Amino acid sequence: MKIEGTQLIEARRTRVYDLLVDPEVLKRTIPGCERLEKTDDNTFATTIKAGVGSVKGVFTGTVRLEDLKSPEHFRIVVEAKGGPGFLKGAGDLDLEDQGELTLVKYAGDVQVGGTIASVGQRMIQASAKMMASQFFTALGAEAKTAVDEPPPQHGFFRTALRWFSGWIRKLVGGS
Repeated sequence: MKIEGTQLIEARRTRVYDLLVDPEVLKRTIPGCERLEKTDDNTFATTIKAGVGSVKGVFTGTVRLEDLKSPEHFRIVVEAKGGPGFLKGAGDLDLEDQGELTLVKYAGDVQVGGTIASVGQRMIQASAKMMASQFFTALGAEAKTAVDEPPPQHGFFRTALRWFSGWIRKLVGGS
């Protein structure tokens, strides 16, 4: 299954890139991420609680960051297994300057198997799109925080409120 999209983040490209490769930031912003620990250079052990529809569970696996070209590109490779099945995926993230903003383009392939695959590709794609939206909304909140300030609080309701507020601002502002 292919996943792709774009997201505009209100921060300079170097700041966004630094956030995207920071394991502490990733742990806070990836929906359902309970653990992200460095095991080697650019390799992390992870535990993520996730699901699609009624099929939910805990996945453990690895995340690798590859092909790092600061501040414009990197590749992320994920492999995880859990009660509901497995997932394997890889994706490329490209960052472009847009003045004071950064356009993040992402594209990748994901394979799922086991019980989680039984819910169907459309539900899996809808869940992946929702998780990407939650991730980028949380990342945007992180990007607005000054380097010396404590990180913002995340969670489903706070992230949903940030997303909704941003949507309203775009609607009212016409941008």
